[in-house]
Amino acid sequence: MPKLEWRSILALLTAGLIVSTRSPIGAPSIGDAVASASANIADDLSAGPHLGFDTFAYPGDDAMHAWATADKPYRWVGYYLSAPCHSDSSWEGKRETLSSMGWGMAVIYVGQQTWGRTPGQKVAITRYITKRVRQVKTRNGKRVVSYVNKRVPVRVLVAPRASRGSSCSTQFVNAARGTDDANDAIAKTAAEGFANGTVIFLDVERMEAVPRAMRDYYEAWTKRVIEDGRFRPAYYAHSFNADQIYGDVKQVLAAAGVSTDPPFWIASERGFAIDKAPTEVGHAFAQVWQGLLDVVETHNGVRLPIDVNVAQLPSPSEVYPGGE
Repeated sequence: MPKLEWRSILALLTAGLIVSTRSPIGAPSIGDAVASASANIADDLSAGPHLGFDTFAYPGDDAMHAWATADKPYRWVGYYLSAPCHSDSSWEGKRETLSSMGWGMAVIYVGQQTWGRTPGQKVAITRYITKRVRQVKTRNGKRVVSYVNKRVPVRVLVAPRASRGSSCSTQFVNAARGTDDANDAIAKTAAEGFANGTVIFLDVERMEAVPRAMRDYYEAWTKRVIEDGRFRPAYYAHSFNADQIYGDVKQVLAAAGVSTDPPFWIASERGFAIDKAPTEVGHAFAQVWQGLLDVVETHNGVRLPIDVNVAQLPSPSEVYPGGE
């Protein structure tokens, strides 16, 4: 979910492919296949869990109105705040507009990511240095020694730095930045007019292993959101890392006297079983499940590249009285 990465790029390319594809007579097109799958999903979920979608940039008021009034059961949408690793701000200022259309929302903050690297780990690079080199030559039968300066390559270990002007870097994955980013998420959620108690999903993308620096980052983020008290911390995480993140943040919550489970939005690469609730995807603490990625759907004449999600609630970031 995050910035315009491979998933968003693939979705956009898919959209172009569907537009340009001309299948032989009698053969189903890619577009027909996607439309058929989408129709089946919509039909099966109309009376079950709450279907939602997320997409990188705000599609526009007309597009969102068209989808809201289509004969499909999408009830909520991912609402991206501008964030370190999601520089697009097109969703901001649209809360009231979407609410008036009847959309539920899941507030998303894409924080720092590891991008497959270990924060703070030194890397080997090649540098050139000038060395005084001894040379021996034979002149008129005699050995002559001289010294010259030459540039020679050497391998050295250095601590990588974030690119100048960057807000999103593996080198920013630490506890101090977790606190700073929490303050940013709180301020932006408040500025959008979301009510106290609104859930903010911190987006933590898939990692082969969760380094200590990342654990420090999301633990500090969690602690700061709790300390502020206006909003509730929640997490978008891949199924591969979800148990680790859940265990860590549960400890932070317990230390702060919070006994309730933090909301989790689980991304899974397994088959998208549309008849299952989020809690049935392998994590009992899941409240949202993302399992159908990079599809292109058309409703009321508006085509969008989306990821499809199922939630326990029709508006995952809202507070419901009585635990509904």
